Amino acid sequence: VQLVESGGGSVRAGGSLRLSCTISGNSYTSNCMSWFRQAPGKEREGVAAVYTEGGARYYGNSVVGRFIISLDSTKNTVYLQMYGLKPEDTGMYFCASHSGTLCSSWTRYSNWGQGTQVTVS
Repeated sequence: VQLVESGGGSVRAGGSLRLSCTISGNSYTSNCMSWFRQAPGKEREGVAAVYTEGGARYYGNSVVGRFIISLDSTKNTVYLQMYGLKPEDTGMYFCASHSGTLCSSWTRYSNWGQGTQVTVS
């Protein structure tokens, strides 16, 4: 499966952005879709995940109430709508997938996109 992210950019604190992740290839590897982020000098952290078969959503503690993950199956695209952005949200955002069902298990993700940069100032 190939994952391609887009939609990153620079935004002022309090602003919004929507990231997109387009999925191509064997869909069986994409039961769980997620977004991760990595700030300079920090470990990669799970931000949001969605179970493509049932729609269940999971969020990291730092983004609950501000970020929304959604799936458009007709477009094979996963979105991350981000509201109320803060400087600490700055980082490279990655789309990831795995073929299991434990979508909230951040360590299971094995397929990764190249990332899109988000900068909040």
